[in-house]
Amino acid sequence: MSLDGKLLTKAKAALADKRRRNEETLERRLEKVYAKSPRIRVLDREIMSTMSELIGASLNTDGAGQIEDIRLRNLSLQEERRGELLRAGFTDDYLDERHVCVKCHDTGYIGMKMCECLLNLYKEEQRKSLSSLLKLGDETFDSFNLTYYDDTPAPDTGISPRRSMEIIYETCVEYARKFGDRSMNLFFNGSPGLGKTFLSACIARVVADNGRSVVYDMAASVFAKFEDAKFSRADEPDDARDEVNRYLECDLLILDDLGTEMTTSFTVSALYEIINTRLVTGKKTIVSSNLALFELRRRYSEHVMSRLEGEYQVLTFRGDDVRRKRNVV
Repeated sequence: MSLDGKLLTKAKAALADKRRRNEETLERRLEKVYAKSPRIRVLDREIMSTMSELIGASLNTDGAGQIEDIRLRNLSLQEERRGELLRAGFTDDYLDERHVCVKCHDTGYIGMKMCECLLNLYKEEQRKSLSSLLKLGDETFDSFNLTYYDDTPAPDTGISPRRSMEIIYETCVEYARKFGDRSMNLFFNGSPGLGKTFLSACIARVVADNGRSVVYDMAASVFAKFEDAKFSRADEPDDARDEVNRYLECDLLILDDLGTEMTTSFTVSALYEIINTRLVTGKKTIVSSNLALFELRRRYSEHVMSRLEGEYQVLTFRGDDVRRKRNVV
């Protein structure tokens, strides 16, 4: 499992911001306490002094007796401080450090393992990055309605659009549930309004919630980023190159609306780089297009199509425009 470096940086920044706000709260509490009880400020300085003395004594081979004296003096000062807090009207834990996460003390890690608090912040950033895909908020498998698809068998296949979509739906559910290194790549094709983007969003939601890195973007936007990265100068910001790396390195890339971009030799080359690089590195991809396979063959090279048709599970969406039916209802 690989995490998206860009999103992880944002998650760490969010955790650091929470830690900073807690520190500011503690600082304000200290000022309030010192204003009401100047004696506590003096005690805090003396307690800090005993800590320094303790370190010095521990480095001295003859400091065993000193250590015990310093420890007892420290405990006495802390007890006096506690009494002063209570007399000033505060609870004895009023100045205790508050952590957002008691497990990792807001470091984000327990040993070498990422703490759940940082992982949850990462998932939150992941959901934000998928906001254009999860724009409705109801993109879940449970909300996918098969009744919008005609149950009449098609003359050419003998299979109804509804039955065809049932198979695709079940495939997508299993894909999301068992997503991993052995998962297939998926190629969704079919007319607009049949649920390609919706089911992509359902998969993205489940895979992202399981801690995998998911990147979604429209094909035209992806190719524009590749172009920006290719022709940007070395002294310019690396934003475009960073985005290209995200496309190539994430656990699951969802490339939507292939065929809507202006097809040029550059876009064909970029598409081949995406598909081939991710196949070689074992990263998974979902490509969707409103174009039929024969239309795609006219646009893209044999190298691209041989991989799309040979290395991807092709799922053809059939039926009438579901969005139009839903609006009528």
